[in-house]
Amino acid sequence: MSQPGLARRLAAEAFGTALLLATVIGSGIMGERLAGGNEALALLANTLPTGAMLVVLITMLGPISGAHLNPAVTLAFCTGGRIAARDAIAYAIAQLAGAVIGVFLAHLMFELPLLQVSAKVRSGPAQAFSEWMATFGLVATILLTLRVKPSAIAASVGLYIGAAYWFTASTSFANPAVTVARAISNTFAGIRPEDVPLFVCRGRPWRQFCFPGKKARDRSDLRSNLSPARASRARCRYGAEVGDDGVKVCVGELLGIERRHHLLRPRAHRLRVADQAAKAVGGEILRRVHG
Repeated sequence: MSQPGLARRLAAEAFGTALLLATVIGSGIMGERLAGGNEALALLANTLPTGAMLVVLITMLGPISGAHLNPAVTLAFCTGGRIAARDAIAYAIAQLAGAVIGVFLAHLMFELPLLQVSAKVRSGPAQAFSEWMATFGLVATILLTLRVKPSAIAASVGLYIGAAYWFTASTSFANPAVTVARAISNTFAGIRPEDVPLFVCRGRPWRQFCFPGKKARDRSDLRSNLSPARASRARCRYGAEVGDDGVKVCVGELLGIERRHHLLRPRAHRLRVADQAAKAVGGEILRRVHG
């Protein structure tokens, strides 16, 4: 089955994020109105519809766009090679636009001013750390569930967000598009615009999870260890120069890529990488023997 076109995928991301925000904001307004000042009951009323809607959206839109509905998730997949950088940028724009539309829809349904500025304070180190934990947990849930049981991804994400509403001090925004859009809603689920950077910047632990090994060395450092004559003799397929330690550099580069992607790539990909490493080593040995 061929992948849907980019326009269709972007429409799915915008539509899904709009419905998600309409649910988050709308259930927050309804819960607050009916809870009679009981914040725990209002939060529960906000939690259950959000988790349920995530299950519906991921089940419905997953086959079309992957149902990222979250720039942090899109960025994790982009860094792991599952989506092109250009498409990832378009996804993030569509998600943000959809989130803003979803807020406006909720305001219209409850007869509130369309454009608002939230005054709800969400600041401090505990809130920032909570967002780090919430986003890390969300990305971990998605990546590991995709690895062991892809059919359970919708339920896993919905249940995780439902739980994270309660075990994090921030009520688990875990989504930059959601955070920005909630700043224009002065309701139960809102957030002050000045607190948005704290939530967005602290909620990005995906990189260490997707790339659990050591940080890649700068290629200039690799080149500095080789003599100019040796360094110019050959290049590894993945860009590292091959010289006095050419075989080691090349294999290290290949194995480094495999090590960083082992959570995101199927077994067939790992076998191809191993085969590429073997060919690179063999080719370099032959060149040196016959050179």
